[in-house]
Order: sequence, then structure tokens, then C-alpha cells
Amino acid sequence: GFGRQQESEGVMALDYKEVGRVIRGALDLGRLKIQPNGIFFKSSKSGEIIQINDADVSNLEWMRVARGYEVKVVSNNGSVTKFDGFKESDFQSLKEFFSSHFKKDMKEVELCVKGWNWGDAKFDGALLSFMVDSKPAFEIPLEEVSQAIPGKNEITLEFHQNDDTPVSLVEMRFHIPNVEGSEDPVKEFHKKVIAKADVMQATGDAIVVFPEVPCLTPRGRYGLKAYLKFLHFHGKTFDYKIPYNTITKLLLLPHNDQRNMFFVLALDPPIRQGQTRYNFVILHLPIEEKEFSVTLSLSEDELKEKYEGKLSKVMTGQFYEVFSKVLRVLVGRKVTVPGTYKNSNNQTAITCSHRATSGFLYPLDKGFIFVHKPAVYVKFEDIVCVNFARMSGVAGVSRSFDFDLDLKDGTTMHFSSLMKDDYSRLHEFVLEKNLKIKSKGKSENTAAAYKDESSDSENHDAYLERMKAEGEDKDSEDEDSDFVAPKSGSDEDLEFNSDAKSSSEGEAEGGEEEGEGEKEERPKAKKRKNEGSAPKPPAAKKKKGEAKKKDPDAPKKPLTAYMVWLQENRAAIKDKHPGISLIDIAKKAGEMWKEVADKSPWHQKAKELKAKYDKAMAEYKASGGGANTTPSHKPKPSASSKSPKKAQSKQQQPSSSRKSTDSLKYKSAEFVKSDEDASASENEEDEKKASPAPTTKGKASLKAHVTRSKRGAKGGGDEEQLVSLPSEGSESDASESSGSGEEDTN
Repeated sequence: GFGRQQESEGVMALDYKEVGRVIRGALDLGRLKIQPNGIFFKSSKSGEIIQINDADVSNLEWMRVARGYEVKVVSNNGSVTKFDGFKESDFQSLKEFFSSHFKKDMKEVELCVKGWNWGDAKFDGALLSFMVDSKPAFEIPLEEVSQAIPGKNEITLEFHQNDDTPVSLVEMRFHIPNVEGSEDPVKEFHKKVIAKADVMQATGDAIVVFPEVPCLTPRGRYGLKAYLKFLHFHGKTFDYKIPYNTITKLLLLPHNDQRNMFFVLALDPPIRQGQTRYNFVILHLPIEEKEFSVTLSLSEDELKEKYEGKLSKVMTGQFYEVFSKVLRVLVGRKVTVPGTYKNSNNQTAITCSHRATSGFLYPLDKGFIFVHKPAVYVKFEDIVCVNFARMSGVAGVSRSFDFDLDLKDGTTMHFSSLMKDDYSRLHEFVLEKNLKIKSKGKSENTAAAYKDESSDSENHDAYLERMKAEGEDKDSEDEDSDFVAPKSGSDEDLEFNSDAKSSSEGEAEGGEEEGEGEKEERPKAKKRKNEGSAPKPPAAKKKKGEAKKKDPDAPKKPLTAYMVWLQENRAAIKDKHPGISLIDIAKKAGEMWKEVADKSPWHQKAKELKAKYDKAMAEYKASGGGANTTPSHKPKPSASSKSPKKAQSKQQQPSSSRKSTDSLKYKSAEFVKSDEDASASENEEDEKKASPAPTTKGKASLKAHVTRSKRGAKGGGDEEQLVSLPSEGSESDASESSGSGEEDTN
């Protein structure tokens, strides 16, 4: 069922995993373990452990409450602890266990449910019971009373608020009638409440006063006054009263500048200012050459009786030392300091960012804490795994990395911009604490698959494995390919190069008869800019040629002398520097290679490898290797590679009256090429079939606006002409639409 019995080494224990402790109207869930030597409860939220020894238990009660059953434990000092969440079936096992091991009888208490609002007030230690018909109607733990205000015939009780409860009890009023022949009942009631209530009143002098203490959270300078039960922060705008029993942890953390200290108070429940809650109070204490001295307002006898001589009348030392010692004694908790972790600069903090705010991450013995805004504390037991994520920098080289903590509640704490020098030390620290390491691969906020790596493997380096994977991905992206450049004056130049010109344009502008070779060698002339002409549409993008694939049977290139040496010494470098990254291995190897005096053995090995490679390459080429590595596509026929008959017909035509082609061949809608010879012979037709021009996939009705330019001696204006472009294979239609006397359309 709900609770289970455990027997270890012959000792029986009751273990309940879903029971909560009642705190100010809220249920703090955790794990309850009842053993023969006492009662132990560990909170799931804060990790706080409550221990009640069997000898300290004075009374045990079982009662039915709103949603189940609860056990009330009354200690010898009058304090009351309630555990809620039991089932009715747990009553018998609990009663027998307490009876046999604690020698206490757990009583079953029945509450009065009549709903009357008059009755008797019964004070039992730190508990106020409202009795109706000799049965308790409700109970009030006086520790939860924050203020008691007496009146003429009534008294008002105010209660501490709990932020975890959706509905809170704020105050309660009791009407107390006068009774003849007795003392003032209101005054007597008030005296009993104040004796056990947790009233934060600044009565009397403070034990110690610390003036003008700089505070980061909440921000400002506050005068601190330490009283017997609470710590009072007095600022220019706001005041805060922090009860000592709400302080769950004290931490003293050195700043990286070695001139300041962070003193952190973890609070549960947090202090509030409007809608803002402060779970941590962070003080910024300076380290000064002058010693700080303070005098406590307690006598020597009081210091010995209450604090067992842990405090002295006059305390002297550094400000942070005196402050932390006083708080440690008054609060009754140990001060946590950083553990064994040291970074590359022998500092205990790692500079990083959390939620776009720069701060310091402190690896502690039992968790991580980030200060200061917002302050975050994560226990190791709440961490599922950690992740060393890499940020991509310039040319794939990063100077920093990210550190993620995946928690059991499904959230992830992300810390960014950690310097790469801190990686190896932090990685070793994570392994020492037996935390699992999760590797995502590239951390570019992608949902990449990841694998869990056990932290028990000492040789595992997630960062190094990721670097290797990125190197493999980069090598496999594109293989080397030979670029085949198009010939000068080819159709590709005419189609895609805006500065290239056809042979007919060159003849028209220059007016000279040049051979085929001279046209290829002639530099490209600048185009004349005709004012008022229609703007040309942008040229089409050039298509890439197919990449030449490498032959897997081809011999691999030989290693250099340095690479031969690195292969032999890489393992030694990793063993000497555990956790070193791939980039640092390369740097370290380069430094070591420079220091090698005699490099002749490795140069000799490199020569032998080169000789083997040359021999293998010769055999590979002799066997026909590399013959199929040429590009699969054929280059387009160039405009200059025309038959002699065509060239002769061009020379006979005047440059000012170029004629349009029969077929109106074109490469795109932006460019229309004309053929000057409208009455070509049959031999010319055969030559055209031997070197076909690219066909057009457009429709027969496709029309394009082209500019007709009359180039005369004096120059002329530009005219626009609507040309109907023929569909593929319709040469006869195109020849009918273009007359022999038309101007060239370009």
C-alpha cells in the first residue's frame, strides 16, 4: 500500500514517500521514515531534513482531517509537528510501531463538527485548541502567529503568510467576555499567546548592528540589526524582517577579483516586495585592510548560557568573517564555502552568463550556485545529467562553451559563455561527482539526437568526441572537384556574361574583318551606354558543372614528417594532459614539434611513404585509373567555332545592316540571338545540325520586348519592337516572321 515496511539488519522501519509536513497552511511533500530511534522527514522541495528523536516525543495523536488522516507529534519542548497524507489503513501499523519502539500510545482524536463559534480556549504548550463540547473544533499552532493585538473585550491574532498556499488565513478575532472576580481575561489570553507566538517585535536592543551593508538582492544599502529571533534590514525605502527559522542555507563565496565576498542567505518562504519574491538575499561584503570590530549587547553570562560561548563580547576581524560567524551562531546553520574546485586561474568561480545576465557559477560539494541575478541553487541529487555544449565561432573555432543542467522536474538550466580554459577542470569535477554527461553533438539550438554517456567512464570526453564528429561532417560535405572554365566567346559567355559580346556585335562596332582566332584573343570592349534605353533584365545565374567524383580505389596521399610524428605521440599527449581538447592537442603538438632537435627519422619515414605513393599512383594510372573522372556534361558550342563559309558570308555583309536568323535561336527570354545569313546553303544547315544550339522550352505564343538599335555613323535612337518567339522545332514559322531586310534584334 501507501506505506511500506523495511527491514535492514534486523531493524524494522516504516517508509512513506508521499507524506507531507504541514507548514503554515501548506503541505510540504517529502519522504517520511519512522525508525526505532526517531522520526526522519526529508523535504522534496528544499532538501531540509527534520529529525525528532524517540526520547523527545511526548505525545502522539491520530486525527481525521479534510483529505485523509494526519499524525501530530508533540515534543517535550512544546513544539508541534504535523504529518498529513496518511490513509485509514495506516493507523494500525503506526500504532503498533510507536507502542513497541517509542513506548508511546498514539491516541485517536475526534474533532467536533457542530459548527459552533463559541467554546473554550485551551493552551497546551505551543498549541491553542478551541474546544466545543469537550472536543477540539480547530487548533492554532502559536508559532504561526505573527502579531497579537489586544482590545477591550477582544483580541486579534495575525498569522504569517505562505506563498505556496492559494488561500491563506490572515487574521482571527476572539471575543472574551469579562468574568467578575477575576483578572482581565484579555490580558491573560494575550500573555499566553505572546509567550509561544513567533512575533517579530523589535523589543529591547539588538544583539549586534552592522551599518550600511551593500546588498545586491534586494538592491541597495541596508542597516542590519540582529535580534534574538529575526534579522532586520532597514533601508531608505523598504524594511525587511527575516526570521531565523526561514533561513535554510548560508553561503560565503569569494569574488574572482579577490577584493570582495558574496554572503548568500537562502530563504523559504522568500521575502516579498509587492509582486517580487526574493528567494536569496545576497550581500556584497568588501575585503579591507582595516579590521572590523563590533561589540555585542549581551552579557558574558547570556553568551555562555544561550550560545555556549560561541560568541564573544567583542568580535574583531575582517567584516565578512565577523558577519558570517555571528549569523552562523544566531541562525544555527553551517556556512557553506566552495569545495575543491579550482579553475585555470586558481579561482573557485566560473565566469558565465545565465538568462542573458553575466555572473559567477560556483561548483560546491553538494551542488551548483549561480550569483547574482537571478541567483540559482541546484543540488546534485536533482540533476539527471549535464551537457557540455559548444558554440560555433569564426571558422568553426570557439573560444567558449555552454554548460547545461537537465533536472528531474524536466527543466534545463542553461549557462553560456564559459571560457574554454575552464572546460577540462569542470569536466573532471563533473566526473568526480558521478554526474552523467549527455552529448548532443552540435549545440546550435537544434533538436539533434543525443546519447547518454556514463560518468563512470574515465576516458570519455564529450567535447573531444563532438569535435571529431564535426570534423567528419565537414569532410563529408563536399569533395574536391576540378572546375572546368568555359572557353572565351562561348555561348555560355554570351548567355550569362553581361560584358560578353557576339562576333556580329564585334564586327559592327569595330568595322574590321578578323579571323576566328583573333576574335577569341581580342579583349572585351566596354558596352556603350545608350541614354534613354530600356533597362536590361538581370542576367540568369550560371549553373555549376557537375563535380568530379574521387575514385575510391585511388591511392591516398602520403603523410608529412610532422603528421607521422603526431600519430606516434598523440596518445602520449592525451595521457599527459587528460581532458585536453582537439584544438589544444594541435597547439601542444606544434610546440613540441618545434622543440624536436633531430627530425631526420620522421623525414625519412615521410620519404618512404612518398616513394610508395608514387609507385602506387603509377600503377593506378597504368591500369586505367582516373579515366572516368571527367565531367559528364559537354560544353556548349562557342559562337566563334563556325564554318568558314559562315565567316565568309559574314564578311560580305555590311556591319550596319545585320540580319536576323531563320530560327531565332535564343538562350533565355532576356537574350535573343540573330543569324546574319538568312539564305544559308544546305551545307550550312548540316553544320547547324552537327552543333545544335540549346532549344527553348517556352510556348509558341511567348512574347518579349526587345530593343532595336539603329547603329549608324551618327547614331540613332532606340526603338522597341515586340518579337514573337517561336516554340521548339518551328523553324519555318520563325523564318516567315523575320524578313531578310530586318534590323538585328538584340
